[in-house]
Order: sequence, then C-alpha cells, then structure tokens
Amino acid sequence: MTRFEEQARFDTETVPAGTARLRKRVVTENVHTTVPVAHEEATLVREPIAEADRGTVPAGTDMEQREMVLHAERPVVVKERVPVERVRLATHQVVEQRPAHAQVRREVVEADVPEEARPAE
Repeated sequence: MTRFEEQARFDTETVPAGTARLRKRVVTENVHTTVPVAHEEATLVREPIAEADRGTVPAGTDMEQREMVLHAERPVVVKERVPVERVRLATHQVVEQRPAHAQVRREVVEADVPEEARPAE
C-alpha cells in the first residue's frame, strides 16, 4: 500500500495586470503680455525765414499740397511649434510580501488489528 499526501509548493506566475497608455491632448490657454509699440505723430513746425534768405526761397502757387506717410507699429504674434520634452512610460518592479493559503490533503493509514494479533507491549 502506498500512502500519499499533498504538499504545497508556492511559486509565482506572471499575468497581465492592466494596460498603461500615454495619451496626448491639446489644451488652449490665453497668454497675455505687453508689447512696446511706437508710432509717428505729425506736428506743425513753423520756422521764420530770415530777412537775408527771403530772396532764395522760390515763389509758390496759391494752392500747394504736400503729403507725408506716417508709420505706426502694431503687435504681431508669431506662433511656432517647438519640441520641449520627451515623455515615455517606464516600468519598474516592486516586490512585496503577500500571504498565500492552500488546503492540502494527506492520507492516514490505520490498522484494525484484533487484540490477540497485536504485539505485546
């Protein structure tokens, strides 16, 4: 007769635990700043002609007109996409202790021997 009993051997197995994802989305934010701008202003400048210079100034017509282009700066926004960082997922292994339980069965062999067939003690 062979007697058997179960023995528990504890080990580990690797199983999928879930999926990690990197997802990129675009958010819009308002950026406020001040930009120094310049502009030209026209002012009327009067210069008296000296008595000595009056003969060198040509005689003009009654209707004369001059134009001057005035310039002004205005803020301009130039946008460009520039890479700023690399992002990736990394894994690392964490080892922790967890309890494991099992029920094992074993066989017990008993003899049913009549009293008279037992050895003397």
